[in-house]
Amino acid sequence: MSLTAMKEDEIRLLREEIELLMSERRQLLQVTGAAAVFVANLDTDTLPDELDTIDAAEMLAEQLNELPEETLKDALESVRAQLDPAQ
Repeated sequence: MSLTAMKEDEIRLLREEIELLMSERRQLLQVTGAAAVFVANLDTDTLPDELDTIDAAEMLAEQLNELPEETLKDALESVRAQLDPAQ
């Protein structure tokens, strides 16, 4: 295999990997956006008194709060597009 063919093969593999990563990012943004909407609309007074449920809700809220603002914006926009097809 020539050097040019090897480089073209490497470029193709890198392109496929980047496309896979971008697809995974899009899915993760949608999950994150859905989680953020869920937490924002969560009424903590209606949560079961079980400690596991409260701990899980707090953990989710803390993880969302630690995201960079731009990432959270992207996540919310990805979900907003699904919730409001007019956008």
